[in-house]
Amino acid sequence: MVDRATRSRMMAGIRGKNTKPEIMVRKTLHARGFRFRLHRKDLQGSPDLVLPKYRAVIFINGCFWHGHNCHLFKWPQTRSDFWYSKIKGNIYRDQRSLDELLRLGWRVCTLWECEIKGVGEYRRLEVIDELESWLKSSSIKIDMPHSRTQCE
Repeated sequence: MVDRATRSRMMAGIRGKNTKPEIMVRKTLHARGFRFRLHRKDLQGSPDLVLPKYRAVIFINGCFWHGHNCHLFKWPQTRSDFWYSKIKGNIYRDQRSLDELLRLGWRVCTLWECEIKGVGEYRRLEVIDELESWLKSSSIKIDMPHSRTQCE
């Protein structure tokens, strides 16, 4: 437990864009020849990566902020009403964005922080390999083995 000022400073330091998992995915995809746009505000949800050539968007979500059911997510014990409302609102917005993008004909992939953070290089490359295969295919959905990643 930390005091209110320290907690406020810590929370203010958390980025919404250009996070470590996002940069890792961007660098790896770019090295493999994929070109993309970042955070297009004209698309619902402002996706982290937009690949117009493949008609695909990629969201790289933090497990805490988007309420992912994994080992990195735990409901806060303090101000639980605030956090419940905040995180449930994020989940609802994520679903609305996904539905709208699919309606507009985009293929949507959500990569979770737990898929990339803290795992070995082999697993990270396996995730990127699956992502690359999905991008090059015409399929709307992807089922990544041993994964919590959702691509539609």
